[in-house]
Amino acid sequence: MINFLLSARAQSFIEEHYHDDPTQLLLKYKSVFDIPTSAIVDQIVGRKKAKDKLPSWYAEKKIIYPRGLHIEQASSERAALNKVELVKKELGADMHKKTLVDLTGGFGIDSFFFSRRFREVNFVEPDTILLEIAKHNHAVLGASNIRYYNMTSEDFLRSSPIDDRCDLIYIDPSRRRKGDRKVFSFDQCEPDVVALQPQIWRTCNNLLVKSSPLLDIQKGLNELRGVKKIFIVSIHGECKELLFYCEKSFQSEPLLVAINLNDESSEFSFLASEERKAEISYHDPLIYLYEPNSSLLKSGCFKLIGSRFKLFKLHPNTHLYTSESFIKDFPGRIFQITSYMKFDPKKILTSFEEGKANILTRNYPLRVDEIRKQTGLKDGGPRFLIGCTGMSKKFLMVAFSVK
Repeated sequence: MINFLLSARAQSFIEEHYHDDPTQLLLKYKSVFDIPTSAIVDQIVGRKKAKDKLPSWYAEKKIIYPRGLHIEQASSERAALNKVELVKKELGADMHKKTLVDLTGGFGIDSFFFSRRFREVNFVEPDTILLEIAKHNHAVLGASNIRYYNMTSEDFLRSSPIDDRCDLIYIDPSRRRKGDRKVFSFDQCEPDVVALQPQIWRTCNNLLVKSSPLLDIQKGLNELRGVKKIFIVSIHGECKELLFYCEKSFQSEPLLVAINLNDESSEFSFLASEERKAEISYHDPLIYLYEPNSSLLKSGCFKLIGSRFKLFKLHPNTHLYTSESFIKDFPGRIFQITSYMKFDPKKILTSFEEGKANILTRNYPLRVDEIRKQTGLKDGGPRFLIGCTGMSKKFLMVAFSVK
């Protein structure tokens, strides 16, 4: 199949129909050159998704893409590179002398980027077709230090095919079970990393577990053993993944690290005990308004972030902060308030002459879509309309972004 997909006629068909609707292609062609059309459509859909998600892979025309779900669940290039840097900080500068086992190889994105820093990567994947695709792509991209094992993670740990203990095991359990049903705890994922952890410790002292951002952090902490750090990773403001870094002998309180990757990346580290002990003062909106990035909000850092940056919080349940002076290093968005309004749809619309506003609500009676419907405001423009609840009353503010 791989050789056919790389053939001149298959590549020509893909280029010719690159901008076509995939659903219409499946309806129009039962097969292409005696090959199921779905295999061709997978290449078109995969290449489109890779353009932004995997730019270095997209640039290589000989890359083969699997079914869409495997690409959706795989790490983006930015997230994979971030994992490599995080692991380097934990394992030290001599990471190039160490070995890694990827127990859930999948499409092979994380394995590839790990292979550029580790001496050797062991790639474990029970799906033969997916393994062959990953193996082909790695070769195309010049990775020559990856060993492949067509078996389940359970069988790999049971048989211990590698020569010696490895330095890090990485696992990204599938959050979908039969019937495409999503699950939100580690013991329901496949493979079950909770059940595997005793076997993992017999092979390795360090474990990195990737999870969906929907997982409850405390639940994950209760399930796993030896959690040293929890990385909450956002890319351009959207929380993308949780990473639990575990050490076999670690028994202290884990560090939570909120990371936001964008043009000006930020990192905020704290202990849950610090958040519990932190004190915060409340105040109505002043000149500047601060919205923490999504990693911080996911981490549950609601008081400490205010006290560290000497900010007031608007309300216990309104995760917005305020100050009279500009705190440029705050890890999130910053707005400058220009005026206050009452909720009068006609007056609001006339106050935005261009008929556009970026609407933001936090702990406010109306949702963003309800405000748009009642006011007729379109999305966009240079200014923001922000609705929130303070200690004394509800506020509706006009502001512009200063960060």
